[in-house]
Amino acid sequence: EPLANFIKPKSLAEHLGQEAQFGRERIDLGPTVQSVGYEQAKYQHNERRGQHQRVCRTLSCALAGSGRLHRHICERLGLDAGAPGLQRTKDGKYGVEYAECLASCGTGPVMMCNDDFYESVTNDGADEILEKYDE
Repeated sequence: EPLANFIKPKSLAEHLGQEAQFGRERIDLGPTVQSVGYEQAKYQHNERRGQHQRVCRTLSCALAGSGRLHRHICERLGLDAGAPGLQRTKDGKYGVEYAECLASCGTGPVMMCNDDFYESVTNDGADEILEKYDE
């Protein structure tokens, strides 16, 4: 079972809230940490409207073909696979970006669509995932 399945929070804001609480309890950073975390989560939520695909690019996934997978998804959506950061279609419906380790190194390449986790993803599998979220 991938580690990501055990630690996946319901939302980034919830996760950051938990981290901020942990930090405040141990080193007394005050409410500023939580405020910054909340603003970052709010920004990311606005940037990631619609479908959001993340493809792991760390070593084991790269060796398993995550670069080809990322390129395939970008080509299918008419995006520039070589551009840095989050790429979004003109209509805002799809976003694609690389992610650092998604904690399933033995089952690469792995990707996430929104908050759902997929292992051993092929190009055809990615097409099916995109179609699933189109419905």
